[in-house]
Amino acid sequence: MLRSSGGYRSLRSFRTATVIYDITVSFCSRFVDPRSRLVDQMVQAARSGRQNIAEGSRAAATSSQTELRLVNVARSSLDELLLDYEDYLRQNGKRQWEKDDAEAKEVREVGRMKREFAIDGTDAADEAYAASYSHWSCNKDPAIVANLMICLIHQTNYLLDKQIGQLEQAFISDGGYSEQLAAARLQARDQQRGGDAFAAQAPFKTCPNCGRAMVLRTARKGKNAGSQFLGCSGYPDCNGALDLW
Repeated sequence: MLRSSGGYRSLRSFRTATVIYDITVSFCSRFVDPRSRLVDQMVQAARSGRQNIAEGSRAAATSSQTELRLVNVARSSLDELLLDYEDYLRQNGKRQWEKDDAEAKEVREVGRMKREFAIDGTDAADEAYAASYSHWSCNKDPAIVANLMICLIHQTNYLLDKQIGQLEQAFISDGGYSEQLAAARLQARDQQRGGDAFAAQAPFKTCPNCGRAMVLRTARKGKNAGSQFLGCSGYPDCNGALDLW
């Protein structure tokens, strides 16, 4: 019942977040006053974006909710970093590239051409992927480096949005690890008792009303208070329920 987990090193979002983290460390050491709190804030935000993608992937085996939460944290951290780079350009009187500017299109084109690096698990691929942006990341003009980072953060956030959407759909259709484990426990208990009534309700895993996963619940009030039943995981939006026996 454990879901596949790990494998984050082959994710395009993780590869690009790694580039963002490394270039942010370099950007701060080159262009930001080391005494400024901004250095720690930017580096930590970049690190959080990368590390939470990895931690979410590792947590996927036993908790789809934890995976979703950590990927959302990664997304939020990169949003924070995005604002820091935009603030740097604005406060220093530098121009921010528009989406349709030639420079921004060129950065996006590199991302499209280098997709193969994002599915190769080797260190050489990591280095080649990072090197593909060195034309901008090693530039002496901080505005060019900051604009590069803004482009890369937008790309990574787009990938994370797709990743979050897929995780949400998987949770809705299959339920999380705890829901699946509770369902398996009920099946095993019925088999041990030799009962056929519960086996006849094998489709209990999904709600008869909306198709979401069913979870084990305990009635809190009414004539059935204290008894257990299967309720829709979409409650309170859906009141679907099934008897256990």
